[in-house]
Amino acid sequence: MFEQAFKNLDDTLRREAGCTTELDYTEQSSWLLFLKYLDDLEQERCQRHLLTASPQIAELTGKPYTFIIDEPYRWSVWAAPKDENGKIDHNVALTGDDLRDFVNDQLFPYLQKFKQNAESADTIEYKIGEIFGEIKNKFQSGYNLRDALDEIDELRFQSQDEKHELSHLYEAKIKNMGNAGRNGGEYYTPRPLIRAMIQVIKPQIGERIYDGACGSAGFLCESYEYLRQQKLTTKQLESLQKETLYGKEKKSLAYVIGIMNMILHGIDAPNIIHTNTLTENVNDIQPKDRFDVILANPPFGGSERKEIKETFPIKTGETAFLFLQHFIKMLKPGGRAAIVIKNTFLSNADNASKGLREELLTSCNLHTILDCPGGTFIGAGVKTVVLFFEKQDLSLDVSQTQQGNGQLSMFPMATERIWYYQLDPGRSLGKTNPLNDDDLGEFVGFQETFKESDKSWLVEVKDIDRETFDLSVKNPNAPEEDPLREPWEILAEISALDGESAEILESIGGML
Repeated sequence: MFEQAFKNLDDTLRREAGCTTELDYTEQSSWLLFLKYLDDLEQERCQRHLLTASPQIAELTGKPYTFIIDEPYRWSVWAAPKDENGKIDHNVALTGDDLRDFVNDQLFPYLQKFKQNAESADTIEYKIGEIFGEIKNKFQSGYNLRDALDEIDELRFQSQDEKHELSHLYEAKIKNMGNAGRNGGEYYTPRPLIRAMIQVIKPQIGERIYDGACGSAGFLCESYEYLRQQKLTTKQLESLQKETLYGKEKKSLAYVIGIMNMILHGIDAPNIIHTNTLTENVNDIQPKDRFDVILANPPFGGSERKEIKETFPIKTGETAFLFLQHFIKMLKPGGRAAIVIKNTFLSNADNASKGLREELLTSCNLHTILDCPGGTFIGAGVKTVVLFFEKQDLSLDVSQTQQGNGQLSMFPMATERIWYYQLDPGRSLGKTNPLNDDDLGEFVGFQETFKESDKSWLVEVKDIDRETFDLSVKNPNAPEEDPLREPWEILAEISALDGESAEILESIGGML
């Protein structure tokens, strides 16, 4: 229905000198889509108001529907004014330098003011101000911008089917960002992996779901789709829309994309906050702040200011390890989590890694580790695992952990055994051959009963070294590999082969 409009929009963006990467294409598409969505939402609310408000009520209150956006800045006025036939009136519509200047000098400054005037951060007004305070119009040509507006205006957000198609097309743009290179990978976690994580965690209506490094909101959107498949009452659907999915994101572009992605999936005012999650002091987190379910793929590497690191009990420069401490603290007792992390976390010998593994085993039931093959994250260049754990209702707290000094080993472990699964899709993964849902089907099925196989096995925590807490993936069912030879053995063989070659050459020379 809308696929051609998206293709035409991409063609326009590629012609635009101000847009040079897939990230630019998605960013510029996002603010245009958002304003078109907002106009459709306002028109729908206005029509609903006219249909439901009786003339008597309107006369008594004197309150017709109040638009969020003032008339000169509504999409239907500046972007797509229509003639009597419902077509864009190009005699009235701005174009060229006039259009570009209006957007830069009037529209964006007007929209940026919404944040300071909003009643709270969970309102659509606040989201408007936040979004347009973070991004810029990168169209240098007002003529290209005019073409982009015409394409976007072909899209409609009224029905669930329309939103569903648009969400798939937008997800494709996000995926293209992920395939475009290292930076793009920050915004995209393979959806088959997300869906498998959700199927294992099994979130329920009434639970609150959180991602503190939500990026393009893939975990939140897929959780929404998972829960929508159930037969929901009107009250449950409202709860799913407003009181279930929560995210935080530090980076401006990822924040904008996440907001738009959730909107396209059917969530009018997403509960995503633009903030650096790690600036929160984990010792200040209260029971009311905690969540039933946490799903996340926190950024690897990175760096934070010294004062931020100092607020964490386990001191480390690895951003993902700071996030893992945050997630443990943010999880309710009995809450479930699935977190993507570099596989080196399982074996690193530094004090922070050892201390964090000890804390995880002590305060949570780390019941499952999924070992992902190389190529799962296109362009990332690192191997990953997924940690599945449940927070235990223990008086012991992450704030009591000492940095890798072994003091917690005297306490009983919340984890008794860990089920490992080594994912092997039977092929090399890459841009043209990505991970799919079928690849993860066996894992999801086996995980329900912790079934053992040639790819899956159980490890008793009592058998783990209490000094290192090494959790490395070591498949006991894998065929034994030939032991590596000593260097002197290899050199001796090379020398012998060289001698044989010399003898053969000498005998050949004698025949000539």
